[in-house]
Amino acid sequence: MSASDTDLGSLPYGCAEDAAALPALGIDIGGTKVAGGVVLPDGTVTDTARRPTPGKSVAATEDAIAAVVDELAERHGGPLVGVGVGAAGWFDRTGDTVLFSPHLAWRNQPLRKELSDRLQRPLWVGNDADAAAWAEYRYGAARGSSLMLMITLGTGIGGGMVIDGRLQRGAHGVAGEYGHMRVVPDGRLCACGNRGCWEQYASGNALGTTAREVAHSSPAAAAHLLDRVDGDPDRITGEDVARAAADGDPLAGELLAEVGTWLGQGIADLSAVLDPEVVVIGGGVSVLGETVLGPARQRLERALPGRGFRPGPRIVAAELGAQAGLVGAADLVRRAVCEGDS
Repeated sequence: MSASDTDLGSLPYGCAEDAAALPALGIDIGGTKVAGGVVLPDGTVTDTARRPTPGKSVAATEDAIAAVVDELAERHGGPLVGVGVGAAGWFDRTGDTVLFSPHLAWRNQPLRKELSDRLQRPLWVGNDADAAAWAEYRYGAARGSSLMLMITLGTGIGGGMVIDGRLQRGAHGVAGEYGHMRVVPDGRLCACGNRGCWEQYASGNALGTTAREVAHSSPAAAAHLLDRVDGDPDRITGEDVARAAADGDPLAGELLAEVGTWLGQGIADLSAVLDPEVVVIGGGVSVLGETVLGPARQRLERALPGRGFRPGPRIVAAELGAQAGLVGAADLVRRAVCEGDS
């Protein structure tokens, strides 16, 4: 690809033509898989590879990352600007060290140095939700926005933010952990150690928890959900509720709307502090679309501070799906090379 094939003027940073025009490798590390892709400067993914994540072993996880990189680089055969790696966990501000990863063995792990020594390529390392937020800002639902928030709804709630074209990591590297805002004093116990965190009411896990509570207290109301799990209320998951809602179960529909209402309340609270232009909703729960996003918008309209006298953010679904993390990580290493920070 020549420099003329890339719209360099669309890049939000100065960059040498040769780096701006090169593909990059993006790696997304989750609890079950290491997924990678060759990503062009326009965000197109031209090739992919994956390996299982050996989450209990630091060395084996790094082996899996290197295997995906080597496989993709060999098949690509041409020059690559570098490797971007996004992983679930808390990183320090520099991205050099993984402070903690809930599903992997990293604890104060100097991941950037270890991978850089091993891969011998320019490298960006950071949080996977940050990478996804950057992808949606550059190529997806938040293109051209001045202040965007990405909220990922899955097992819990994560996210990232881009302000004036810069990814924001915070003073200590852990910005965007929206799920641990406390929305219910002395509410449900969260894995973080606090009670009443937002993700205990507006996430996939929250959906399952609420459904199980209803099934225990009102089995007749939850009859359709109980039929799906052979009558055992403790086996009900958020996925069961989503499938039941798709089949027209009224209770499941109400539970999804409740998650959406909690989502909208949290966005209203974030709006009081950050005043975003757009809030992008990604993650597994986001595939439910307007079933969740509709109630979220309604709650935002009722709960936005100063409502009636100020605009609120747009709430939109993410556009890049499961590949957002690797697409964003690839573009972030390209950006780092352009700025001499890889």
